[in-house]
This record gives sequence, structure tokens and C-alpha cells, in this order.
Amino acid sequence: MDKFSERRQTSPRRQREAAPASSPAATDRVPPHNLDAEQGLLASCIIESGGEILNECIAQKINPDYFFTVPHQLIFRALIELQSASIPIDEISLCHALETGNALETAGGAAYVNALTNRIEVTAHARHWLKIVREKYFLRKLISTATRTVELAYQPGDDLGHLLNTVEQSFFEITNDRIASDSIQHVRTPVKEAEDLIRQLQESRNSITGVPTGFDELNKMCFGFHPGQMIVVAARPGMGKTSIALNFIEAALFKNRSATGGAAPPVPSLMFSLEMPSRELAMRLLCARASAGLEKIREGTLPKAKLADIVNAGAEYKDMPFYIDDQGGQTILEIRAKARRLVQQHKIGIIIIDYLQLINGTDNSLPREQQIAEASRSIKAMAKEFKLPIIALAQLNRKSEDENRAPRMSDLRESGSIEQDADMVLLIDKKRKGGKRTKNSESEDDSDEENGIDVVSRELIIAKQRNGPTGEVELLFRKSLARFESAHSHGHIS
Repeated sequence: MDKFSERRQTSPRRQREAAPASSPAATDRVPPHNLDAEQGLLASCIIESGGEILNECIAQKINPDYFFTVPHQLIFRALIELQSASIPIDEISLCHALETGNALETAGGAAYVNALTNRIEVTAHARHWLKIVREKYFLRKLISTATRTVELAYQPGDDLGHLLNTVEQSFFEITNDRIASDSIQHVRTPVKEAEDLIRQLQESRNSITGVPTGFDELNKMCFGFHPGQMIVVAARPGMGKTSIALNFIEAALFKNRSATGGAAPPVPSLMFSLEMPSRELAMRLLCARASAGLEKIREGTLPKAKLADIVNAGAEYKDMPFYIDDQGGQTILEIRAKARRLVQQHKIGIIIIDYLQLINGTDNSLPREQQIAEASRSIKAMAKEFKLPIIALAQLNRKSEDENRAPRMSDLRESGSIEQDADMVLLIDKKRKGGKRTKNSESEDDSDEENGIDVVSRELIIAKQRNGPTGEVELLFRKSLARFESAHSHGHIS
């Protein structure tokens, strides 16, 4: 055991004298700290000639605030400045740097610097002291955040939802900072992982590396949905945005495959349905899974065999990690707070939001376009923070119908920032003859060409993909099941 661990704890009087000016003077409770560990770490940085200990501190994002006392903060800041200027570090150069910055006296003078280096003989325990300094800093930060939370709660007029999101994010950032400092690694590790991935891709060509989409042609173009991606699926009303979202959910739950092509566990999924009740979504899922027509269910003419298929489909879904939030009128802050908890509790692997323009703004005084832009930026930030793909459904304006053409990204309703934030934009369009629609219509059921036809052609236009090609994927939409199918694997469904 090192001699700092054997030393008696600092007296309360000494602790109060050493505490920084920001510490509360009116209380006897001193924030968590360990002066011995701080002194040992600073001494190691000074006497270690190769600079390895100081580099380790920098790699773990240690800054002057990690030290409890002002003298220790000033000394560490001077050490960083010397290292940045490529000046060899020793007691003399350190004292000179402190004197140049008019901080030598505040730091305790040359006598204190000399006393630091006399405290230890070797730097063998430096990383242990570094760990202690980090832990005490995060404890102080936790106390500070909790105190700030109490102050905010007492302030009148603050929106509760905004307050809860702010508080939750503050605590979550502490966790992220603590973990992030431990995640630094030598390049050999990611290089080895990249080599393994390249080898896997070479051995199993065209394999899905992300969450499967459920459509072979789409998988070939994007290799699934990947962590950190914001995928926008946009269309006019009635074109099947919710239906294709449920297709994606079914694929994530039932069609997940490992990189080698074998079966893999279902991908835990979360859907925010701002428009449709969860019961109605569940009905669509069951009917699509059991190939049972929705109209026959409403008419009461479904065969008994199909009822048994629905029961079997229900048994399958009940065992799946799929979660639905169907509360309407939510803000992006509420969605983000809920998603954060579920990601931590259930290891969610994909999130769907139906749909973007129904998200309420956090500031209703702003123009609607700015509110949607805020939601779009937050969704992209969520995808990066949670390290999973988020699919946001969106409405298109009428311009493509008025001009009798295929939709474009510029047709995204109420905000041009959506196309900037998205990593992938998928547009659902009707199959057109000669490059034009035969008739403009608000929904598919109004089209003379498609009226009375159950299976109709659809084009899924990949209008944007940051890391892959753009193009079109031909799909079929079966209206009786509210389900999309691949045009190349289309079969009869009763």
C-alpha cells in the first residue's frame, strides 16, 4: 500500500482552508475530495521525465477543474501549458511558468512545489491516484447538479417537461463524461475490428450489417439501417408511411440475421405513434403477420382458419421486445426523455417516430418551420447519442401532385432542414406511366386506376444516402393487409 493510503484523513479545519472559493462556507459539509491523491498525481506529472503520466491525464480529459483546491488547479494548468509548448517539465520550469502567469504565490510558492515532489519517490501508483481524482470530481459534479436541480425546481413558471428533460440530460451527461474518459483506445483496436468486418463482408457478400429492412432490394442498396442514422420516410397522405414502418418493425423482430447469415436475436424496437392508437397498430401487425384481410375482419367474414393464424401471430408478438408509445401531442423533449429511459432499460435497437410534423414545438411562439427544424435536429442527435437508427416518418407537400411528377426531397413539408439532417431519405411514390401519374389524387383510394384493386405498385425512391447509392426499389402494396411486399418475391396471399 502506498504511503498516501496510510495517511490520516485531512482535518476539517485544513479542508475548509484548502477548499476553493466556490465551496459553500456556510456549511460544515465539505465536497468529496482527496488531497493526498491530487498531490501524488501532480508530483508524478512533475518528476516523470517522459511525460507519460501527464499524457495519460490529457487522454482521459482531465482538466484543472478535476482538482479540488485552487493551488492544485493552477499547478495542473501550468503543467498543461508547459507540455503544449514542448518545454521539459521539472520544478524549476514549473515555478517559472507559474511566476510568469502571476500564479506562483497563489499556488503556494516554490516551497509547495518542492514539497509536492518530496512526497513521493516513484510514480508506480500514479494511475491509481488518477482514478481517485476522477471519482471525487464526478461526485462533486453530481452534488452540484443535484443542487442546481433543486434551485430550478423552486423557480416559478418553468415548464415541467423542459425542466425534467434538462435535469435528466444533466445527469446523463455526467455518466457520458465518465464513460467517455474510459473509452480512449489505441488505434490497433479499431483497426483490428475493421479488419474483422472486412473479412466478414468478403466471406458473406451482400450480408446485412445493420437492422434488416425486410426488403431484399433495399437491403442490397443500404445493407440495413445502421446505428447513428436518421432515416426519413416521406410520402403524401394515404401512401402507406405507417404500413412500411410496421414492415420495418416486423423485419427487425423476425428477420434479423447475423453477419454470417445465421439467425440472431430480435432487435428490440420502440415506436412513437403520435397519430394512431396502439390497439390499431397491433391489429395491423397481427393481420399482416397472419395474412388476414382487415376488411373481412370488419365485416365479420374472416374464415376460422385465419382466426387461428391471428392467435398464433399474437403469441409470436407477445414474446417480442417491441414497445409502443401512442400519446399524441408530445414535444421532442418528451420523446427524447422517454426514449433515453427505454434505451437504457431494454437495449432498444431501432426507433420509429410516426410522424415528424405531429411533434409539438417546445416554443409555440416560433414559426412552425423552426419548430420542425428543432425536432429534426434533435432526432439526429438522439440517433448519435443512443447509437441506433431512428426512422422518422414525414409528410410531403402537394407540389409533386400539382406538377404531376415524382416527389423530391424539396417537397418535405414545413422544413428544409429535414433533408439536411437525414442520413437517408426514402420517398414513397405511385408507379407512374411514361414518367407521369395518370391522375392527381390526395390518396390512393381516390385513384380511378387503383380503385377496387387490392395489390398496387409502389416505388420506394432512395433520394439520399450518405454512404450508399440512390435509386428506386419497386414494391407492391397490399391494401387489404396494409402491408408492403417486394415486387420480385410477390406471391398470392389469401
